[in-house]
Amino acid sequence: MGFSFFKWKKKASAAKSSRFSSDGTGSQAVKNFGEDQAREDAYDARARGLRTVPLDRIVGSVGRYMDFDKQFRMRGHLPSERLERVKQAMREGRPLPPVKLYQIKEEYYVLDGNHRIAAAKEMGHDDILAKIVEFVPSQNSLENILYRERADFTDRTRLTREIQLTEVGGYAKLLRQIAEHRAFLQREKWSEMGFEEAAADWYRTIYRPLTAIIRKARMADSFPDRTLADLYVYISVHQWEGGRRRSYGSGINKSIPKNMQEFRRKMMGARESDYPEMTRGITVFVLINVQGKKEKKIVEKLTEFNEIREIHSVHGDVDLLVKIILTRSLLSSDAEVISEFVHTKIRQIPGIISTKTLIPGQSHVKGENDAPKA
Repeated sequence: MGFSFFKWKKKASAAKSSRFSSDGTGSQAVKNFGEDQAREDAYDARARGLRTVPLDRIVGSVGRYMDFDKQFRMRGHLPSERLERVKQAMREGRPLPPVKLYQIKEEYYVLDGNHRIAAAKEMGHDDILAKIVEFVPSQNSLENILYRERADFTDRTRLTREIQLTEVGGYAKLLRQIAEHRAFLQREKWSEMGFEEAAADWYRTIYRPLTAIIRKARMADSFPDRTLADLYVYISVHQWEGGRRRSYGSGINKSIPKNMQEFRRKMMGARESDYPEMTRGITVFVLINVQGKKEKKIVEKLTEFNEIREIHSVHGDVDLLVKIILTRSLLSSDAEVISEFVHTKIRQIPGIISTKTLIPGQSHVKGENDAPKA
């Protein structure tokens, strides 16, 4: 009875707040967590720990939704001294604690750290470190059932990379694969292994290589409404369960042995020359803001990394422009390699305030024949 009353009060409060979403000047407030929680019937809370969250997915606030507009700018009638102090701390590179966010589906709401979010958005940051509690919707729509399956999969595996499926029941098949993989690893190593550890090995040595092969074969072009993960489930289940092999063309059958562990051994022993499409170089540009007094030392530190090919001191909104050439390993994705280098090497240099990563889509390098005529 107490829980039902709590839910009724939350819904009543949310309905009331929705009538006051503007300050009368046409400036809409950020989204109200209580209102969205009531609409989604999302009261099943699950701690997700620390994650880096894209700022454009932080859309609302738990208690101060009337104090900020949709761009998370403070309303004109509110004092800004605290916001200015937070911005100054960010400019100086002083450490700030992670913000605390509530999550409903793909959107985040600020529980603690509204000024840090506002400052980060105003200063052009891409993401922010946050401690997250997710609230899972309970209504039995097809979308919500699939969402709950994904949430359960995340709870079991603790994988940091999301796997997006569009069909109900797919995550159960992946959990079955991981359980089988765990049993294999325990037999092979003669030791116990946690499910999360087995899931991480499955993702690195089985899921990522197979999705890379599927991507190379351009199978997703024939299934525009399906994700790469959907195709992984379909192919892996038919190849490895019950001997239900299919012919997929594009050389996929030759690339995928008849069972999962043979595939893993093949990928672990593969030579880079056998899969040149998985080992191409990656060109990345990183825009860096630094503390002015430390710029020289930061440049010296950046030159120590072989992957960094060019460093330019520039004028404008950023201080340094860095060109990086990375090589993707056989069992990694572009995003993983880039994120690993930026977060574990560049961002660890003292005095760096913020970074922004740019990945070129198409590039053209001028040669001698392209030079202008005298």
